Amino acid sequence: MKKLYLNTGGINTIFNDLETSFEGTLTSENGEYNIAIKNKWAKGTISGMSFDNEMSYMQFDLVFSDDVTFSIESFHCAPVFFAYCSQGHLKHSFGANGTVTSLKKDQSGIMSNNTTINNVLYFERNKHVRFLLIGVPTATVKVEDSTDMIAKMTSMFRNPSGNYIDVKVQNARIAEKLADFERVNDNQKGVVKKLLKKSILNSIVEIEVMQHSYNYVTMIAPIIDLASRQIDEIRRISNINVSEVLQNIGHAGRNYLPRFFKEKYHILNSTQNTLAKTA
Repeated sequence: MKKLYLNTGGINTIFNDLETSFEGTLTSENGEYNIAIKNKWAKGTISGMSFDNEMSYMQFDLVFSDDVTFSIESFHCAPVFFAYCSQGHLKHSFGANGTVTSLKKDQSGIMSNNTTINNVLYFERNKHVRFLLIGVPTATVKVEDSTDMIAKMTSMFRNPSGNYIDVKVQNARIAEKLADFERVNDNQKGVVKKLLKKSILNSIVEIEVMQHSYNYVTMIAPIIDLASRQIDEIRRISNINVSEVLQNIGHAGRNYLPRFFKEKYHILNSTQNTLAKTA
């Protein structure tokens, strides 16, 4: 197993350390960093960018020929991280002995760590992994427009232990934004590329905050409850043996039951005729 370590700092310091740790070649253009990696134990790329200290992202697209642990020093700016896996999977723990959580393809993970414990990532050998990591600092905010969003994130994505992690199935709207992000990566250049990326990443963070807010949960819960009850009702009805019911309720029931199914469950005439013939 190969063990890597990353000391934190500004985006330039981080990518210089990554270049050394991964034995890659670092290039930079219009504020975007890219490390090309091709050695005995790893192949792929690491790219990233910082947007005026408000937000940054890093994208990993790698295959390792050995199992790898990647220990990352705790950030002084106490960022909230949003992670999205599009290929393979990776594992995370707070410290080497912490509980291990998996992030799989098409899942979203939110993580914060305001302790001195390192974040540890685990990668399996011969498994292609591709994921996007968005970091939003909460301890060093200079832009007034961001303070409300930062306050919401600080209250939502923290717990008394200082270590917070939540992994869920990826929101459909976020999946669309991630697809937009990839299209910008492939088709845009220069300042336009940077501005579009920033806009998309901001949208992703806003969606995450919205869907974790109390009002959103309050609004969506009754809809989910109604859908669940309807599904349960459909399952219950699907287990009924219609022939047995018709035999037990007599001639009048045979005439009434198809109409009942049509009125209550909106079953089409073709199904209604089938019920009548079954009788």
